[in-house]
Amino acid sequence: MLARVWSATIIGVDAVKVGVEVDVSGGLPKITVVGLPDTAVQESRERVKAAIKNSGFAFPVRKITVNLTPADLRKEGPSFDLPISIGILAASEQVDPQLLGDYLFLGEMSLDGSLRPIAGVLPMAATAVKLGFKGMIVPKDNAQEAAVVQGIEVYGLSNLDEVAQFLQQPEKFFPTKFNLQAEFEPFFNNINNLKDVKGQNHARRALEIAAAGGHNLIFVGPPGAGKTMLARRLPTILPPLDFNEALQVSQIYSVAGLLKDKGSLIRERPFRSPHHSASGVALVGGGSFPKPGEISLSHFGILFLDELTEFKRNVLEFLRQPLEDGYVTISRARQSVAFPSQFTLIASTNPCPCGYFGDTIQPCTCSPRQREQYWAKLSGPLLDRIDLQVVVSRLKPEEMTRQKTGESSEIVRERVVKGREKAQDRFKNDNISFNAQMQSRHLREYCILDDMSRNLLEGAIRKLGLSARAMDRILKVSRTIADLAGDEDLKSNHLAEAIQYRTIDRMQ
Repeated sequence: MLARVWSATIIGVDAVKVGVEVDVSGGLPKITVVGLPDTAVQESRERVKAAIKNSGFAFPVRKITVNLTPADLRKEGPSFDLPISIGILAASEQVDPQLLGDYLFLGEMSLDGSLRPIAGVLPMAATAVKLGFKGMIVPKDNAQEAAVVQGIEVYGLSNLDEVAQFLQQPEKFFPTKFNLQAEFEPFFNNINNLKDVKGQNHARRALEIAAAGGHNLIFVGPPGAGKTMLARRLPTILPPLDFNEALQVSQIYSVAGLLKDKGSLIRERPFRSPHHSASGVALVGGGSFPKPGEISLSHFGILFLDELTEFKRNVLEFLRQPLEDGYVTISRARQSVAFPSQFTLIASTNPCPCGYFGDTIQPCTCSPRQREQYWAKLSGPLLDRIDLQVVVSRLKPEEMTRQKTGESSEIVRERVVKGREKAQDRFKNDNISFNAQMQSRHLREYCILDDMSRNLLEGAIRKLGLSARAMDRILKVSRTIADLAGDEDLKSNHLAEAIQYRTIDRMQ
């Protein structure tokens, strides 16, 4: 007898429907799985056989053929254990096949028949809604995650026996509910509050501009100047994630298998800080079956690269395309996938190998040649894409000992939110959200310069040797500074402040 069960697999951060066809026929006892299964899917034959027996069902001692469709799509992971098991039970007439076409079945099986959680349930639920499925059968530990998606019934069950009972008497089971209002509340991490930072007004201002306009930022300064401390406080002044943003971020973490550590829905903006020994694959994603890397896990959040010059140059060059486009494309022989990567890059580095070039307390021991080689690790095109380049100096003794602190994250966040709202109102007819995303046509329309500002910018380009991309970055930062000031038109003081954030250009 033939039975068909529906399941899904992940391609990039999206899910694709997969048909699981099971045929039980005469012949020597054997299970054959076809349709480009990977090793984990092939191994499901043994898990399924043990799970069916240990759940009290009869495993058919006949020839069993399992076909995963479409046949040209590579299938990976243990999520096909449950649909294969249900297909075998339906084909051997041990469960009612009437409801099989209405539901998506997902889950890894233990040998005793219990269901184990899997990765990628959230995008699978979104796909199930688009395809018009009535509901989903998932492991109990995945139920809340899948129920985040509205418009589909999600049944979280514990073992194969419960799934069989559901197919016989569905009216005895109740779908999992997700209370959106109760579960989704803006979350702010108040541990790293900006009010704890003493002094560093110049750096604090740069953080505010970066948050309001989504601008990339690098801190340059000696050890102990507070570069890392400042960077870790940027998420506390960013606007909260809205539901659609939280859903997109949660889907990425679900595919990466990291959502179970964060709850059913991520409510705070991501802050990722990979070590400088990270490989290119760890940063941008990849593998035989491409998975998201650190830059995609930073989507709608912050990617913090501490000690930027310690990263391998070829790894840093991988950042150029996603910084410009907002996504990263990974191509393999059989498929090409795109991962979203709309993040803000925050970096920090010492000014030289010894770390004390320009320090007023400890003299630098590096030669000009050593400093030149040190900065050569960062390419010009990459530095062009960093809008704000800020020198952070060590605090004076009287600044370190005083009790007075600066504004809190809550106060700064209010200004940031107002600045972003002005940008969103300006770009309401465009597919962008903040000033850092502006294209050339937006610069021509929203960054009009008067004669004084134009002369100021031309002088800066000549003196600093700025590229056209760097000039565009200055205009974008100027637009953000004007928004924070509540001004509609760009003024020379906005432009002057933006130019003075090209610190590295002046150092070279």
